[in-house]
Parts: sequence; C-alpha cells; structure tokens
Amino acid sequence: MCDKCKKPYYITTAIAYTSGKPHIGNTYEIVLADSIARYKRAQGYDVRFQTGTDEHGQKIELKAQEAGVTPKAYVDQIAAKVKDIWDLMNTSYDKFIRTTDKDHETQVQKIFKKLYEKGDIYKGYYEGLYCTPCESFFTESQLVNGKCPDCGGEVQPAKEEAYFFKMSKYADRLIQHINEHPEFIQPVSRKNEMMNNFLLPGLQDLCVSRTSFTWGVPVDFDPKHVTYVWLDALTNYITGLGYDCDGDSDQMFETYWPADLHLIGKDIIRFHTIYWPIFLMALDLPLPKQVFGHPWLLQGDGKMSKSKGNVLYADTLVDFFGVDAVRYFVLHEMPFDNDGIISWELMVERANSDLANILGNLVNRTISMSNKYFGGVVTNAQVYEAVDEDLKSVVLGEVKKVDEKMEQLRVADAMTEIFNIFRRSNKYIDETTPWSLAKEEDKKDRLATVLYHLTEAITIGASLLEPFMPETSQKILSQIHAEKRKLGQMDTFGLYPSGNQVTDKPQILFARMDIKEVMEKVEAMENAQKTPEALEEGIEIEAKPEITYDDFAKLQFQVGEIIACEAVPKSKKLLCSQVKIGSQVRQIVSGIKAYYSPEEMVGKKVMVVVNLKPAKLAGVMSEGMLLCAEDADGNLALMTPEKNMPSGAEIC
Repeated sequence: MCDKCKKPYYITTAIAYTSGKPHIGNTYEIVLADSIARYKRAQGYDVRFQTGTDEHGQKIELKAQEAGVTPKAYVDQIAAKVKDIWDLMNTSYDKFIRTTDKDHETQVQKIFKKLYEKGDIYKGYYEGLYCTPCESFFTESQLVNGKCPDCGGEVQPAKEEAYFFKMSKYADRLIQHINEHPEFIQPVSRKNEMMNNFLLPGLQDLCVSRTSFTWGVPVDFDPKHVTYVWLDALTNYITGLGYDCDGDSDQMFETYWPADLHLIGKDIIRFHTIYWPIFLMALDLPLPKQVFGHPWLLQGDGKMSKSKGNVLYADTLVDFFGVDAVRYFVLHEMPFDNDGIISWELMVERANSDLANILGNLVNRTISMSNKYFGGVVTNAQVYEAVDEDLKSVVLGEVKKVDEKMEQLRVADAMTEIFNIFRRSNKYIDETTPWSLAKEEDKKDRLATVLYHLTEAITIGASLLEPFMPETSQKILSQIHAEKRKLGQMDTFGLYPSGNQVTDKPQILFARMDIKEVMEKVEAMENAQKTPEALEEGIEIEAKPEITYDDFAKLQFQVGEIIACEAVPKSKKLLCSQVKIGSQVRQIVSGIKAYYSPEEMVGKKVMVVVNLKPAKLAGVMSEGMLLCAEDADGNLALMTPEKNMPSGAEIC
C-alpha cells in the first residue's frame, strides 16, 4: 500500500484521570491500544494513536489543596508520571493531549457556547446526591445500598445552580444508530447494558457545569460556572485532531475523524456510548465507528484500589520482569469480555512457562544447533519429510488466525495463536531429533533442512509478535539476522534467505525465575513501602538514656549516593554498597539483604553516619552506617531525603 493510498485509522484510549499514579490496570489499556495500533500499521494503515490526561474537576482541586500546591502544579506532576509510564511501556502514541492544553480549553468554551446558543444547553438548578471521585450526580433510586453505583463510595447532598444538556432530545436518534450499527458498542454485553439500563428507560438531562469549585474550564459567558468534567474530557478526541467549532478545523481532523476505535474501560462506557455520541450529534459531527469497553485487570478477586491496598504499578512489575514480559502478561491474561486476574505467582508462572521455556528456549536451541552443526549458516537443503508439511500448515494457518482475532479485537486470543507457532516448532524439534540426525553423515542435508524450517517458523512468529512484544521481536530477528516479515508476505513459508548466518552468541531472552526468591523480594519491597496510612497507629520502642546536644553533635550525618552494590559472599543478611559522599566513596556494609536487592540499591540517595569507626563485618570492611527505619515486625526501610539533595549534603 503506497503512502498516499494508506487508509487512515484513528484509535484513542480514555484519558487518564490525574488524581494519582496509574496502576497496572490503567496501564493495561494503553498497552492494549498500542498493540492494536502497531498491528494496524503493519497492515498498512495510516494510524493516528492518541492518549493523554484528564486534569480538571473537584477531586483534583481537593487533592491539590491536601498537597498544598496549586491544581496546575498538581496535575503537571501527575501528568508527567502518566507519560513516563506510557513511555516505559514502549507505547507508540502520536499525541499525548492534556485537558489543560490551551487549544483544548479554547475549543471546550466554544463548544459549550455553541450548544447553549443552539438551545441544547440551558441554565437550571440542581439538587441531588454527588460522588466526588466519580464526579457524578445520582438520584436516590440510582444508589446501591445508599452508595455510588459506580465506585461504591459515599455520596453527599449537593445543591447548586447549573447548566444542563438536553439528553432526551437525541435519545431516540442514538437508539436508532445503535440498532443500525451493531458493531458500534463492543462487546455485545456492554451494548445490552447501555440499552436496557439507560437508554430504553429514558434519559435525564445532564448537568454540564458546576459552581461549587473553580478548577475547570470557565464558561466564558457566565464565569462563575466551570464546564463539568465530561463535556470537557470527552471532547479531547476531536480537539486533539485540531477540531474547531467555528468551522476552521485542521486538515488532520478531516483526515482522521470519525474515530475508528475508542478503547476504554468498562466502567466509563456509559459516558462514551451515551453522552459522547449525543454531544457529537448536537455538533453535527459523525459518530465514532466503534467503542470497545474492555474488562478490568483484577488483583486477586477484586478491582485494584489504593484504599484496598492491592495496587500494582507497571514500573514495579517492569523492575521484576522487564517491559515485554509485563506487556505479554497483561495482553495475554485479559479475556475478551471477562475480567482478568493478575498476581505475582501467575506472572512468574507465565514468565517461566511461556516466555523462558516455549519462546526463549526455542530460539536459543535453534541458534545453538545451527552454530554447533553448521557454523551458524542456515541452508535450505530441501530434504523434506511429511512432518515438514504439518509444520508449514500450522505456521501459515496461525498467521490467518491472528489476523482474524485482531479484526475482532481479541488480542489475547491472537497472542495465543502466535505462541502456537512456537509450541509447534518445539514439537517439531522433538519429532525430528536434530541431535540424532547430526550423528549420521548421510543425514546432514536433512538436518540442515530441519534447522532452516525452524528458523523460518521463528522468523514468522517473531514478526507477528512485534505489535505485542516489540523489543523481543527485534531481539529475535536480530539474532537470526532476519528482517521483519511483512504481513502480506506471510502466506508463503520459505522466504528466509538460504545461506544466512545466525549470531554465534545467542542471547537469553527470558531467564527462569524462582518463585520463592521473587516472593521474598516482593515481601521486602512491600514492607519497605508501607504507606503512612498503614502505619497510622505507630509503634512504641524502649527509650534510651537522655543525651545532651554535645553528645549529638559528635555524630556526622551526610547524604550519600549508592553507586554500586553487591551481596556479601557467604552472608544471608549483608549487602556491600559503594557510597559516594561528596568527592569520596565509602564502602558500607548493611544488614538489609532481605529488604533490598543490589540492583534496587544502586542510585538511591541515603542518610549516612560518616564518622563511625570502621569495622569488619563478615570479613568485609565497613566505613560508615546507612540509616534505616524499623517497624514492629523488624522490617527495614532506608532513610532517604524528602527532596533531591546532592551527595555530601550535611544532615543537621
């Protein structure tokens, strides 16, 4: 497909709410969207992939007040964290929009005014029950056990002047659109929920402004009002393309709108399949082609939340498993329309069975045998047997199945089909026994053919893997010196250049992990990172004798930066750290091996007792002491400066 002929494809995620750092359940969505965007690019589409942050609302205003900063300073900090995690996960978005962007805020004001002048928005008076975290009003009958039906939190009576949008004016038109476009809301279960629970019973007019807080886009013709979050947030999908309510939209908007896919969590599907299409109808704009409400990634059997203390973060998981292993897990373990489960134990199991064994071992064995038997040269000697045809049939069949699954947005199923290529290739090794063929000189050409077929199958599998595990795909192809196979070329088996040479030193893609060691590290990490809320009751310790200031003044405390760290041989408790303190480097031995790995220590700024007399611990000289806090259970956490301070800074 030539560049000028490429068909546009516009995909978006929901924009992350900047009330706090996104957890792995939030991160799943951007990885899912990225895999779809990458696959569409591989198909030849001109992909536009947008994500970003939702930064207004009462909850943000309250969070900022608690933190003692302005709302803008607060959202700047959180938006940076969101972007860092999206980048960490190697996501290929084209646009990261923030609802505090000036061009977005300008268009929100224009849209509000246009809908008001059109008669779709009117001023009224609201009295109801309000959930601050969800930024939503509810009637008494909509509550579940007296609490918010969306998050289960407390609701408070609210009474204020507000502007309202006439939702009922467009309800019948939306119902007709959904009936005529069964693909519009996916999965089908989400469509049935929206129709039966909200549309068919009748829509109430929607509150679209607030006066009880100020952190929002001002209504320019009535400044005491700010635009309510959904009219602000949802319009990002068009403002991010350069939409102009006055009719002077950017060419990008003309190219990519309507969106091909809005990818969102199932908890906000009502806003995207009812509010958003109705807003678009009022603006005389076409509706998105599809809204997909993905399920949740659960920790154990419950939704992740900070209040439950069951939150996992992407950067923490990456520290343990690596980026592509985390991408694999969240994509592979999430069913199409049922919630998925994440746990440390399951991640270790998948890392060992699927990644280290099925994939990593296959690549390593194949390359190693090519080097051992043929000096790394892969040649198709064309000595065929019946088992070869079955391998080819499975590989080419899986290519078609992957394409079918991706068209249905069944990403987890698509990944399973790709790994079926690797499973079948491992079975092919067992069937052909290359090590036995190598013992017979007259079987040399047959052995060469077997290794060629394995390399070709790996090339196709690794190429298919790129949208889901891009770094791993590239590592595999680099080791076998192959270019990524284009999707249009995957209907043919045997395009790997005969006579190519693989690397002479195969790289381990995924190392096996010991579940006991992982869980010990997890426990130590969790103990070290206990939140202040979890320690509110405090602990009591035995008081030491009173000292004078002169006694205290004898101690010298400074900030140190750990530049290297390793375990002390033959010790179960000790780590040996090289600590930079000003222009000096001190060696300090600490009994914290149960709570920190050497890798975790490197780069930390720590508090050091500098003038402690040197001593040998387990035969290793220690020239100071790292300060730690200890809880009632004996768990340790390094004391670190609240703000970034230079090494050598005096602690006084």
